This record gives sequence, C-alpha cells and structure tokens, in this order.
Amino acid sequence: MMASTAVTSKHGIARWSATGLVLFLGLGLCWAGDQPAAPEAERLQGLLQRMGDQMISYVEKFSDVKCSELVTQEKFKNDTSNKVELKAQSSYDYLVILTNTGGDLNLSESRLEVKEAKIDKKNRSMLVSNGFATLFLVFHPMYANSFVFTPMEDEVLDGHRLTKIGFKHIPGTKTPAALALRGKEYPLELSGVAWVDPETAELTRITAGVEKTLEDVGMKTLRSEVEFAPIPFTDLKRDYWFPARASVEVETPRQHWRNTHEFSNYKRFSVTTDERVAKDKLLEDKDKVNAQ
Repeated sequence: MMASTAVTSKHGIARWSATGLVLFLGLGLCWAGDQPAAPEAERLQGLLQRMGDQMISYVEKFSDVKCSELVTQEKFKNDTSNKVELKAQSSYDYLVILTNTGGDLNLSESRLEVKEAKIDKKNRSMLVSNGFATLFLVFHPMYANSFVFTPMEDEVLDGHRLTKIGFKHIPGTKTPAALALRGKEYPLELSGVAWVDPETAELTRITAGVEKTLEDVGMKTLRSEVEFAPIPFTDLKRDYWFPARASVEVETPRQHWRNTHEFSNYKRFSVTTDERVAKDKLLEDKDKVNAQ
C-alpha cells in the first residue's frame, strides 16, 4: 500500500520546487527504550492489533467515499514576526482511489478543482501539499516493522479518556517515508503521537514530523497533524472516523509555509456509481436491440 504526498513550491522557483514527498506508512509492534511492564505492554499490543485489524476495513471504506476539501495556503514573512505574508484558498471534490495490482494495494488521492485560488501578482511561491489525510496508514498491518511504538500517559479530551501512543521510525529499516528531491530519495525519520479511543480502537488524532534530519537538502522542519471525526452513513451500521482537518507546516532556512486541509460533506459514491454503470449498460443494450 502506498500513500503519495507531494510537497512542492507553487511556481517551481523556491528551493523546495522539485520536492516530492512520498510517504510509505506502516505499523510496528516494537518498544522504544525500556520495555514497559507486562500488563501495559499487553494492553498496548492488544490495542495496536485491534487498530491494525480495523485499518484493513477502514482503508476500503475510506476509498468508498468522496467529500469536499477546502485548502488554505499560508506563507509567512521571513522575519521574527511570524505574520502571514500571503494567504490563498481553493476547494476540491476529493476522493481516495484504492487499486490492487499484482497483490499490491495502492492508495492515491484524486482532486477535482471546484474553486481555484487567486493568482498572486507578485508570483510568490506557495506550498502544495497532498496526501497527509492518509497519515493513518502508520497503523496499517502491511507495514508492521517500520516503527517503534511507545505507551504514553492517557489524556482526557472532551470528557473521553484517550490512549496516547508514541511512534518513531526505526533507523536502518525500510523507510516508511522518503523525500524525492532532484531525482534522489532521502529517508524521512517520521516520529509523532497518536490519540486512540481504547474502547473502539478508533484513531482520533495523529501528529508527525521530521526534525533536523534533512537540513543538508534545505529542509529545517516538517510538522503535520490530522484530526478525525465520526462520520455517520445511513447504510452502514457504524460511524467511521474519517479525516476532518489536516495541517502541514514546512520550514526551510528562508521560507515558512503552512497548509490546512478541511474535509466535509462525506458521501458514499460506490453504490451510485455501480447503479449508473448498470443503467448505462442497459441503455446501450436497448439501443443495440432497436438498431437491429
């Protein structure tokens, strides 16, 4: 399974202009630092196993829906004020396409532009980011040996107790994230924290980043966060926690951007699509009969 994430400069003139950030995300059942006490280890391993089992179904359901995506791009001034220098918004019809070729699952994003961002007359570079909504693939069992997982202290949010899980890529293993720059790939040592409902094993929030590992190619930091929300569907027996908001922040020595992706109006489309295909086929067959 593969999630593709492109982080590029809008006009191809900034240092990140040729950058393609490709994320291959997975699940690991290893421990960071000292091994936790047996009950805690068993609790975490059981939760990770339940999350992995859910992700198999989750990925299929996520590729059965479409939604609206609002993207806000912000470029900050190159000084200590941290003020926004340029801001742009665009909207899309968004869906994730799941294909199975030769036993390999491929997950890719598709966007149909609804509203285009206004053109900047000064031709300043903006960050283009895709794919971060699929950061949940960190917990998919197909990538079971790429991360170290660490139990963290539970946190109560909105009256619900959530389990926090730290994760970190294992150096020397097949990297789950790579930065494609000028025809080369550089490993990204992703690390972060996930907030999980211990009763349902639903992922509610995840943060991930890269700190000071790619300064030699012009990137100081990359930080991302995805928030999930329960989405009800009338034809399904349960709600699914799909991405509601994803943010990506990138800094280079001279540039600082932040993109925010907001997802709403989820709808299932597979049944309607199948019905339309069947209807078109019926009309085609009818035309053939009339022609004879």
